[in-house]
Amino acid sequence: MLQAIGLTSSPRRDLPPAVDDLTFEAPPGAVTALLGAPGAGKTTVLRLMLELEPGRGVTYFRGRPLHRVAHPAREIGVLLGDVPGHPARTVRGQLKLVCAAAGVPASRADELLDVVGLAPLGDERLGALSLGTDRRLGLAVALLGDPHTLLLDAPSAELSPREKSWLHGLLRAHAGQGGTVLYTTDDPKEAARVSDRVVTLDEGRLVADQDTASFARTRLRPRVAVRTPHAARLADALSREARAARRSVEVVAEAGSLLTVYGSSCPEIGETAFRHGVLVHQLADEIGDTGPAPGSAPSPAATGSVPGPAASSEAVTRTRTSARTDLRAGSRADGPVPLPQALPGRPARSPLRPLRYELRRMVGVRTAPLIMVGALLASVALAVPLGRTGGTPLPGLLAAWPAILPLPPAVLAAGLIGALSFADEYRHPTLAGARGTVPRRLALLLAKLAVTAGAALLLALLAVLADGAALRLVYGADAVPVPDNWAALAAGWAGLAIGCAWAGLLGAGVFRIAIAGMAAVVAVPTLVVPLLQRVFAGPSVRSVAGLPGRLRDMAWPLWPHRADQWLAATFGLVAQPVAAALTLSLSALLCAYLLTGLRRRARW
Repeated sequence: MLQAIGLTSSPRRDLPPAVDDLTFEAPPGAVTALLGAPGAGKTTVLRLMLELEPGRGVTYFRGRPLHRVAHPAREIGVLLGDVPGHPARTVRGQLKLVCAAAGVPASRADELLDVVGLAPLGDERLGALSLGTDRRLGLAVALLGDPHTLLLDAPSAELSPREKSWLHGLLRAHAGQGGTVLYTTDDPKEAARVSDRVVTLDEGRLVADQDTASFARTRLRPRVAVRTPHAARLADALSREARAARRSVEVVAEAGSLLTVYGSSCPEIGETAFRHGVLVHQLADEIGDTGPAPGSAPSPAATGSVPGPAASSEAVTRTRTSARTDLRAGSRADGPVPLPQALPGRPARSPLRPLRYELRRMVGVRTAPLIMVGALLASVALAVPLGRTGGTPLPGLLAAWPAILPLPPAVLAAGLIGALSFADEYRHPTLAGARGTVPRRLALLLAKLAVTAGAALLLALLAVLADGAALRLVYGADAVPVPDNWAALAAGWAGLAIGCAWAGLLGAGVFRIAIAGMAAVVAVPTLVVPLLQRVFAGPSVRSVAGLPGRLRDMAWPLWPHRADQWLAATFGLVAQPVAAALTLSLSALLCAYLLTGLRRRARW
């Protein structure tokens, strides 16, 4: 059972709330339509249910609010707008990426592609998909975790009639297996034909919550609303004149002084009221879903003698019943509608889930490889002229770090890869909050730190190898001798690359844009290093010599004496201006991320 209680959106400036105190239920084993004209608040309702929109109210998914659902992707399948993903990613790659986030096997992606009929388009880029194909992919993403509840925002938009028939069959089949389906639409005929219940909205308020038969009878046909203090007299007069003229007229007495008349018109009803001396307060044509107010209890008052006054309602019901016979069996015009197999059990919590997700996110598009190739070409292009002058020391030569640049190309590229790692989560939010997963979480942060560190190490190694090979090729083997302190130089080079990659990652995670991450990277040598040099300028009164030995005496168990050399080397490395500035910047960025990023409820 899906229960929405008191949903109210936050009021906008000088405007009423888009959704105001909305309460309704969507039973399991049934399809429920959320009907309303464009702008009625249907999408806002879904966003409030998923805690994506600020407001009041609570939604229970089988008795549990969203933040208490252990595995949101296995409980709720969501389609809100276009599929969020990088436009350069393939359809199959996008589904496998979501599989990694939801903790389901990657083979599920190919199964869902077959279900939604996108298997031939598995290698197409997301940016090249048509709107109808994008809708099918969104349904595949919603079904990926084998959810019990489907929340779909206008799923039939931009679909052809044949695709709509397939979609309706899929929704009926999911409900036939005991699932709950809630979808939005602005087409009353589609709602009457496909759904079991229709919840009608108007300007964010509940107009009616009806079963389909009542909806088709009272809200789908053209009618005339009449308010009169003599409702019984007018209903009797209309019925008698209809029988005398053998016309199909149905009169329904609503609550109070309201009559709803089907099969007649305002002029005819006005003339009848005039002939019988009946006072009329309101006489208006109505059609679509502008029916009686909620809480009214329609009851037939009088009917014309011809048995056809409810013909349109019965026709809709017959059409819906005959169509549902096929749809319940999971069939469509061009063959059966397949359903994905149920997933066994629940996914176990594992630290490999965010790691697999981050690896698929990085290698699924060409951005990171292209950045690496560009950085290597720029590094080689700088290293060869620097080697010709002979004024650059060997570490700067292998890193291609001229004095005019704040950082070498490989390190800047590592920072850019780190910045894009978090910026893409907000620019192309694959981890949409609609599925109960948000990009700001500790497990995902650790995974991103590990993957970006690996990419930075790989880029740093390739840059040194490429620069060394280019220098040896151009100037001979003597141009690049192996230094005696190569281990310390390698550690410093790796630390610089990893530190800048992490600075870009955390900067983009705090400010949600890649340019902020790159600004954090460039600020280390241009702002933080001069600041530290000013703070610590002047002679030192005390020395930290012997600190490794004192730490060894305090430690338990005692480490070997050789570890003192490694500690001394580490302290000497961190004491360098760039390393100290990088350490300080990373500490500040990490604290800012923890303060701003982990306040929201988030789970893997």
